[in-house]
Amino acid sequence: MIGNLKPLEILLIIAVIVLLFGAKKLPEMARSLGKSARILKSEAKAMKKDGENEDAAAAPVADQAPQQPVAPRTIQAAPGDVTSSRPVNEPNRTTQG
Repeated sequence: MIGNLKPLEILLIIAVIVLLFGAKKLPEMARSLGKSARILKSEAKAMKKDGENEDAAAAPVADQAPQQPVAPRTIQAAPGDVTSSRPVNEPNRTTQG
């Protein structure tokens, strides 16, 4: 469907997008989309790496030394966002008072 668009139709779509969002918002939206794509890509790589490590650990090895415990994995926030970066297995804390 996208391959069937003519140049005039593409220009019309771009003009509508610029009118709806404004020229000032488009670069900001593109940056946030790029950051989201990078985060998604890094998380997908981490999940794939974790899966490969689990497969390798499942294979029996007779002369392998006992492994040390792995530090808890943390969720990394977007650059500049310090409020959402926290350990994954953080217990719920209640305030007393």
